[in-house]
Amino acid sequence: MTTPPAFELLAEPIRQYLWGEQWESLRDVQERAIPVIVPGDRDVVIGAATAEGKTEAAFLPALTHLLQGDGKGLIIYISPLKALINDQFGRLERLCENLDIPVYPWHGDITQTSKRRFSQRPNGVLLTTPESLEALFCNRGTTVLSFFSTTKFVIVDELHAFIGTERGKQLQSLLHRLERVIGRTIPRVGLSATLGDMSLAGAFLRPKGDPVIVESDAKTLNLMLLIKGYEEKLASKNGDEDPPEIAPKEIAEHLFTSMRGTNNLVFPNSRREVERYAHMLREMCEEANIVNQFWPHHGNLSKEIRAETEQALKQKDATATAICTSTLELGIDIGAVRSVAQIGPPPSVASLRQRTGRSGRRPGEPTILRSYQIEAALDDRSDLATQLRLNTFRTLATILLMTERWFEPPMTSGMHLSTLVQQFMSLIAQHGGIQASAAYGLLCSPGAPFEGLSKANFAALLRHMASLDLIMQDSSGLLLHGRVGERIVNHYTFYAAFTSDEEYRIVTSGKTLGSLPVSQMLASGQRILFGGRTWLVDEVDDVQKVIAVSATKGGSPPLFSGGGGRVHTRVRERMRSLYQGKHEVNFADARARGFVEQGRNSYHRLELDDRIVLDQGSHVLVLTWLGDAGNEALACLLNASGAEASAVELGVEVRKVPGGMDEVMDRIRNVANRPVPHVEELLARASNLQREKWDWALPVSLLQKSYASLYLDIDEAHAWARSILDAQLTT
Repeated sequence: MTTPPAFELLAEPIRQYLWGEQWESLRDVQERAIPVIVPGDRDVVIGAATAEGKTEAAFLPALTHLLQGDGKGLIIYISPLKALINDQFGRLERLCENLDIPVYPWHGDITQTSKRRFSQRPNGVLLTTPESLEALFCNRGTTVLSFFSTTKFVIVDELHAFIGTERGKQLQSLLHRLERVIGRTIPRVGLSATLGDMSLAGAFLRPKGDPVIVESDAKTLNLMLLIKGYEEKLASKNGDEDPPEIAPKEIAEHLFTSMRGTNNLVFPNSRREVERYAHMLREMCEEANIVNQFWPHHGNLSKEIRAETEQALKQKDATATAICTSTLELGIDIGAVRSVAQIGPPPSVASLRQRTGRSGRRPGEPTILRSYQIEAALDDRSDLATQLRLNTFRTLATILLMTERWFEPPMTSGMHLSTLVQQFMSLIAQHGGIQASAAYGLLCSPGAPFEGLSKANFAALLRHMASLDLIMQDSSGLLLHGRVGERIVNHYTFYAAFTSDEEYRIVTSGKTLGSLPVSQMLASGQRILFGGRTWLVDEVDDVQKVIAVSATKGGSPPLFSGGGGRVHTRVRERMRSLYQGKHEVNFADARARGFVEQGRNSYHRLELDDRIVLDQGSHVLVLTWLGDAGNEALACLLNASGAEASAVELGVEVRKVPGGMDEVMDRIRNVANRPVPHVEELLARASNLQREKWDWALPVSLLQKSYASLYLDIDEAHAWARSILDAQLTT
C-alpha cells in the first residue's frame, strides 16, 4: 500500500492553517518526520541546521496525534532558554488558537496566574525548562502524576546543547523519573543541530533506546567566506607602557562599513568583547550622526535589553546588527540575517555551523561568513604560539571541517556525579523521604541515568553526604534532608544543575541593566562598559548586591567568567595538515595569507614534522597535536610517572628535568610500557578537580572518577604514547 504524502497525514485544521500561512511545500525533515511521529509510538531525533524547520517537523505531527484522539493530552516542550520558550509560545499560540489546544509557558519569569491556569487544566502544550521541571518535582511532588498523566510526547529542543553537560544529565534523570511516576514510556522527540554522529544524540535522548533518526538532506553550504587578518603591535623592549590596541578598532571600522544597513550577527569570543565592540560601534553611529544599528546580546544583560536587541533584528523597517555570545547561536527566531562575523577562533566546528546557519535563509541568498583574526607582530621575543599563528590555523581548520560537514561527536560517556547529588536530594523532596535501595533503583539501575555506579560507590556517596549534614536517616531507615540539605533544597538556586558565580545587579535610576559575577571587582568612581554604553560606578552595595551606575563617557569592558570550548583532536590534526600543506588559502586577505605563510615557515624552520619534544627554556614542550581531553590525560599520565606536567594547546608542558628532553622521552616511553593506571593513581597529585556545582559533596574517589570521565581521554593519550614508542622501535 502506498504511504500517503506527509501533508495528507496532518489533521485538517493544521492543513488549513498551513494553507493560510501560504506554505508552498514541506521541508525534507518535515516530510520524513511527520509519518514517524504521528502514530505517537516511538522516539525520534530530528537533525538539521538552524531554520530548516525542525520545530514544525515535531509539533505538526505531535499536535495531529492529539487531535486524532479526543483533543486531550499533553505535549511537554523542554528548551534550554527561557527566551526560546517565549519565542516558541508566540509561534505555537497562533497555530493552536484554532485547534482548541491551549499553550502554557512555564518558567521563572511567568506569572503565578498563568501557572495556576495550567494547574487547573493540565492539557495542551507546556513549554518549560529543566530547572522549572525540577522545581515542580521538588515543590509539587504529590501532584506530578495528576499534572503529567496524559502526556503524549516530550519534545526536547536544541538537544545538542544538553549533550555532555550536567544540565543534560539532569534532563535525562527528570525524564526517567517522570516515566517512573506515570508508569509508562513517553515518546521523546529530540531536535538537534547536525552532529558528527547522530546515533549518539539518540543514545542521549533515551539511553539504551532505539530512536528513528531523521536528518536533513540539505546540500552543502552556499558559502561566501572572507578571513581578514590584523596585526597588533608589540610593546617596546625598553619597558615603556604597552601600545594601544589598534586591531579591535580596525575590526570595528570594517564591521561598521560592511554591515551598516543590513541585519547581521557578530560573535566575539567573550561577553567582555561583546561589550567592547558594541560600544565602539555605537560610538561610530553617533559620530556618523545616524541611529544606532549595533546592539549587544549576552547572558548577563537584563531580559529587557536582550529583548530589545531581538526586537531590533525582527523589525522590517529598520536594520540591526547584534554583537552577541552563544545566546543567539541557538534557535531564537530573529528573522533573516544577511551575514555572520566571527572574531577569533570559533569555539568548535559545531558551534560555527550553528552560527553560519543564521545567514543565507532567504531563497537564493548565500551564507556570508566574515572571520577576523588578530595576531601579534613577530620579533625575537615571540613565543611558539605566535610564531605558528595558532589562532589563524585553528580558525582555518574549523572552517574547512565545517565545509566538509564534519562536526564534533557529542560526549555521552560522562558520569556527571555532581548532578547525581542534586537528583538524590530532589528525590527526597519529591517523596518526602526515600529508602536508599529505592533511590539506587531509580537513579543507578540498568537504563537509569546514572547506570554503572556500583552499590558500594553509592553507599560511599550517601555516607559522605551524611557527614556533610546534607542527608540524615531516621529510625526506619528513611533518608531525609539534613540541616544543611534542607536549607539548600529550599533555595531557588537548587533547581539548576550547573554552577554560576554569585552576581551583583547593575542598576541605573531604578532600572536593572543586568548583572556581573561577584568575581568582578568594582569600586565607586570606576568607569565600565555595559549594554554597549559607558557607566560611572556610583556605589557598590555588598549587602543588597547592587551596583548603582550613571551614564558617563569612557570606560573599559568588565571581566566575566567563562571561556571557549574544548578543542577536538580532529581540529588539531587538520591544523597540522595545513602547516604541512602548500595550497593557497584563496578566501583570505593579504594579511591573513601572510599569517599562513609565516606559520608554515615557522613550522618547517623548527622541523616540527619530525620533532616530538622542544626545549623551551624553563620547560620541555611535548608536541602531541591531540585534543584538549587527550593532552590533559597525557599530562596526568606523566605526572603519575613523577614529572610535573600540564596541558597546553599543542600538547603538554613538562617542567625542566635534569635529563632535559632525553629524560622527557624516557618518561613518555615509560607511560607507553606501563598499563594504564587506575584513576585514583592517575589523579593522586591533582588538585582543583571541583569544576561542577555539587562536586564539593562528592568523596574524593568519586570526584576523581567523575572528573576523569568528563575531562580526560586516557585511552587516546596512552595510544599516542604507544604510537611514539612503536615508531621508535621501527626506525
